Amino acid sequence: MKCKGVLRLAFLFMAFFYGPYKSMAWGMLGHRIVGEIASTYLTPKARKEIQQILGTESIAMASNWADFIKSDTTYKYLNSWHYIDFDSAINYTRMQSYLKSDTATDAYTKLNFLIRKLKNKKLSQNEKLMYLRLLIHIAGDVHQPLHSARTGDAGGNEIKVSWFGQPSNLHRVWDEQLIEFQRLSYTEYAAAINHASVKQRLTWQKQSISNWLFDSYRISEQLRKELQQPEQKLSFQYNFRHIETLNEQLLKGGVHLAGLLNQIFG
Repeated sequence: MKCKGVLRLAFLFMAFFYGPYKSMAWGMLGHRIVGEIASTYLTPKARKEIQQILGTESIAMASNWADFIKSDTTYKYLNSWHYIDFDSAINYTRMQSYLKSDTATDAYTKLNFLIRKLKNKKLSQNEKLMYLRLLIHIAGDVHQPLHSARTGDAGGNEIKVSWFGQPSNLHRVWDEQLIEFQRLSYTEYAAAINHASVKQRLTWQKQSISNWLFDSYRISEQLRKELQQPEQKLSFQYNFRHIETLNEQLLKGGVHLAGLLNQIFG
């Protein structure tokens, strides 16, 4: 019995740490940055309703639940909710056309599903809590460029690179290594980049989810194009070239999430 218990713990441990590298976006720190920024732009009504659902849990802390729960195989069905894949060389018009008829289990269909569910005032408290945690997380996910990307290389997981001399892949670099390289806590990071103008916030919050996805897709295509060069050793220069894009995606993620939460609860 003890042996079985140890094996089960080992399995859950591996599931938790392997799962994020296959489909996690941003990583723990990035999701909390997005959540922290979102919390600064809530309407009073939305803030109150969200607090009633989350209790003492902040949006930032709730943002990682959907990755933590991967250690429980009961929730394996949620794995494909974290991303969406497109054909290569797709333009915005074609993407919109595809999304209108999208019936797959992906980030787009499930974000819309969660929005509809959370607008239902008859949900149980447990349903509200789960759906809100998922919405917070997936809205953040799609701003990581490799979670709204072309089909074929597992969102950049199969694009092997080195990061400061250590083996990595493009997905992992954008999930967490670029963010962790800045050496900031999530509250410090959010405070450092949360300087969008009123005009920017209003413009971004008018954008549809399809806009979010296309912005991420365009960035992902550029990231792949760069790595067609023979040099795949990423370090200081890569950080220098991409830090502005990284920060804007985190900031947009927070602003977009706040707009979505205000629309649902405000």
